[in-house]
Amino acid sequence: MATKIRLKRIGRRNRPFYRLVVMDERSRRDGAAIEQLGWFNPLERNDEKNFALNDERIIHWLKEGAQTTETAHNLLKRTGLTYRWHLIRQGLDEKAVEKEMKKWALERVEVEKRRTDKASNKAEEKQKVAEKESETAAADEVKKETPVKEETEAKVTEEVVEEKAEEEAPAEEEAPAEEEAPAEEASDESSETEEASTKEKDEPEAETDVEEETSEDEELESEVKEEEPVEEKAVETTEEEAKPEQETDEASEDNTENKSDK
Repeated sequence: MATKIRLKRIGRRNRPFYRLVVMDERSRRDGAAIEQLGWFNPLERNDEKNFALNDERIIHWLKEGAQTTETAHNLLKRTGLTYRWHLIRQGLDEKAVEKEMKKWALERVEVEKRRTDKASNKAEEKQKVAEKESETAAADEVKKETPVKEETEAKVTEEVVEEKAEEEAPAEEEAPAEEEAPAEEASDESSETEEASTKEKDEPEAETDVEEETSEDEELESEVKEEEPVEEKAVETTEEEAKPEQETDEASEDNTENKSDK
């Protein structure tokens, strides 16, 4: 009868648990087992505690011609049973086999140390890479933020400069106004001085004009005075001429009255 050393699944759904058994190769996976040789728990993360094997009974069934499946063979390699079976098949006695197994155990320890060192180195490298990536990402963010900060600072400085310019512009406008005010005052003073000088210049001319006017008035008065006797004379002549006329009129009236009386 052909037999196989393989794993038999037990346990509930999503909680697998396996038994290492010897079974007829024609039976189904979860069929009746000839003998149980150990167990394996895949949910246990510790590789040293997730299995247990009966080394003597496994070697017995290997001598009987039992064949191991691939998963069972990998599980036997972890305990060194495959190497022990290899030494037994070579015809070595038990002492030589034990010596070789001790050497294998020491090499196994070194190999495990190397593996742990490699795993730790890989973890450290991953951490370093992650740190470098985080640093580069932070540097990129800083580089991205620095132009934004520079732009904001430039805008702020421009706004401050504009505000200062706006504040200085009214001051400059007031300053020219103040400068223009003294200039206007100076111009007013100069105009006043010019007017005063012109007035001073005009005053002699006005005095000369007044003197000329007074002289003209005196001449007119003298002429009027000269004309007044002439007019008086004319009035007297007119009065004298009027008297004979009146006398003639009176004489004519007396004659008329006389004639009427007659």
